[in-house]
Amino acid sequence: MEQQESPRWWAVVAVMIGIFLLVTAEQLPIGLLSQVADSMGVTPGMAGLMVTVPGVVAAFSAPLLPVAVGRLDRRIMLTLMMAVMVLGSVLSAMASNFVFLLAARVLVGISIGGFWAIAGSIAPRLVPSAQVPKAMTIIFGGVAAASVLGVPLGTLLGDLSNWRVAFGALGGLSLITALALWRWLPPLPPREPVRLRVLAQQLKNRGVRVAVLTTGFVVVGHFAAYTFISPILQEISGIAQRHVGSLLLLYGAAGILGNIAAGVFAGRHPYRAVLAIPSLLLVVVALFPLLGVQPISGVMLLMVWGAVFGSVSVSIQTWILRTAPNTEAATALMAFVFNMSIGLGAMVGGQVVDTTSLPMAMWAASGLFLLGMLLVWRTPSRIVGEKRR
Repeated sequence: MEQQESPRWWAVVAVMIGIFLLVTAEQLPIGLLSQVADSMGVTPGMAGLMVTVPGVVAAFSAPLLPVAVGRLDRRIMLTLMMAVMVLGSVLSAMASNFVFLLAARVLVGISIGGFWAIAGSIAPRLVPSAQVPKAMTIIFGGVAAASVLGVPLGTLLGDLSNWRVAFGALGGLSLITALALWRWLPPLPPREPVRLRVLAQQLKNRGVRVAVLTTGFVVVGHFAAYTFISPILQEISGIAQRHVGSLLLLYGAAGILGNIAAGVFAGRHPYRAVLAIPSLLLVVVALFPLLGVQPISGVMLLMVWGAVFGSVSVSIQTWILRTAPNTEAATALMAFVFNMSIGLGAMVGGQVVDTTSLPMAMWAASGLFLLGMLLVWRTPSRIVGEKRR
């Protein structure tokens, strides 16, 4: 165990900002989908590949990059991954056609996966053991902040200017973050070789299997519909495109409230917290094409949607802490599943939107939420130490 003379909180903050920017970059096309589709002359379903490509690449980069780089100092690796993010963002902003844009998004996916794989285990090397939980909370707060603030703010910037400015701004902020990481991180040689075998071993535990499958159903379902939230709000709820960015900020605020509420509730009732997520999403998303046909009802349903999905990370992570034999390995496995599910959800949703309609994509997503709800319902609550009432 490395001894810390004093906590390196600036390094912790730099890692958190890195995660914030990377997750924002991964999901930013959701809010800019209509703009990019019109600018590049592609369908909304095709534009959804901007989310699919980095999601899939990040999913495989997370377990494979640490193996590939061997004993490279993790300080160097984190800085390099942020530099790759700079390049991917700048090339995205400069893309002259959609194929070039997707190629730039591959670089974003590589940086997300490589950075995430190291960031998840870096807190004990930056602060004393008693302060590790606080450092972990700060670092992974970047994930929630990106989903509920980064994407809406990026969308608003794109609405006020254009989508290229939003991507360019990400590149500039990533450059500053890369310099901060190099300045504030200490040398971080790897402690032991990274092995893939331990990840697969986690699936022998029923609690981990349920968490992984439920995460897959929920995240694929969410992004099959939410990737197209801009056209959904415009075509179903009759909301002008110029208001989408502002509404996603409200969605983000609802997500923060949902995250806080779930953090309190899941600590006492992890089973019921996880069961509530697919159950509530099923109701909200299935009813959206039927009830969200006016601006006010569409906004209300969007707020509930944001609050429920904002509770996913803390609720599932609490479940993992209660059930996983190796929480670090299980968390890495969840990162793979989460990122793969983002990409898969956007791809599935795009296919459904292009071949049928936006309402059908939402109902297909609801079917996945139903599967997630049934999976949790059929799982004994005692595996997370909770009695079912």
